[in-house]
Amino acid sequence: MLKVGIVGLAQTGKTTLFRILTKAHGSGLGSSRPEAHVGVVSVPDNRLDRLSAMFNPRKTIHASVEYVDTAGSVIDVVRAGPQSAALREVQALALVLRAFEADSGAHTLRRELENVELELVLSDLAVAEKRLERLEKDVKKQKNPALEHELEALRVCKEALDKQVPLREASLSEEQERAIRGFTFLSLKPMLYVLNLAEKDAARTGAAEAIASAAGLRPRSKTAVTAVCGSVEAELAELSEDEAAEFMASFGLKEPAIARLIRASYALLGLISFFTVGEDECRAWTIREGATAWEAAGEIHSDIQKGFIRAEVVTYEDLISCGGIAEARNHGRLRLEGKEYVVKDGEIVHFRHSS
Repeated sequence: MLKVGIVGLAQTGKTTLFRILTKAHGSGLGSSRPEAHVGVVSVPDNRLDRLSAMFNPRKTIHASVEYVDTAGSVIDVVRAGPQSAALREVQALALVLRAFEADSGAHTLRRELENVELELVLSDLAVAEKRLERLEKDVKKQKNPALEHELEALRVCKEALDKQVPLREASLSEEQERAIRGFTFLSLKPMLYVLNLAEKDAARTGAAEAIASAAGLRPRSKTAVTAVCGSVEAELAELSEDEAAEFMASFGLKEPAIARLIRASYALLGLISFFTVGEDECRAWTIREGATAWEAAGEIHSDIQKGFIRAEVVTYEDLISCGGIAEARNHGRLRLEGKEYVVKDGEIVHFRHSS
């Protein structure tokens, strides 16, 4: 399951965003760590809903995202050391930036971002220096290629961190990133900037990149930007579906925050969805963009991957236009693909496998 940590300075609206996404209105959804709240959210996908209406299955299962909200300012959490453990387990960070106050101009947003980035860098530098000190001694005692690779990777990390460069922007090879994966460096994680807009700007949530650019937040490696209006969407989360649609329209909102945030998170991390359908179950599965049919099979079950024979593949558009799997097969829209086929976003896949 995709895990995203919601972070920010005090009073930026990060806990409000967590409650909007998870509808956890003081319900105490939590983890084993008292400083963290965890909520699991179903990924909205109209394509899956349409497929479910077509097949009328016993179960419809959306993909899920787990959001982690740590108590207090992210700076306090990082400085506390052990409290940052919950953030080290996530795959991406959603940094909430205050864009709803009259004085929250370019200078304020940049300063907030720079302060948070600096703390992440300093936290990672302390970890890297401690490990390097031990590693340099170990490498002198014994010749071990794995330790030497790790040492080389950590030296690249320290050089970047000394210059206050987040590790997501460091010149690390794939092999070096693998060597340091166990350290779960915070500044290595992809980051989504979440601009929390004022109520008067609610209709501009779709213009996040333009707002960020005007505020001087330049595009950076492994970052993306989206926008929410916490004050409006907190009210929206309390309403029924019909009331919510009318309420969104009154503020010029085209979709709720959860749809924007998840779509931006998927794009940032290079994730896509494929579907499996049938009378028993219609389900969305999350895989990385560029994953093969063999890898996609493994997301469902290791036995399916092990016994992989062929993948039956049809695009969402073709299945909808044909009206069903049998009809898609009759019209030549259903294809047989092998292990190396790269699964595309929205495709419906059935795996043939030996038991």
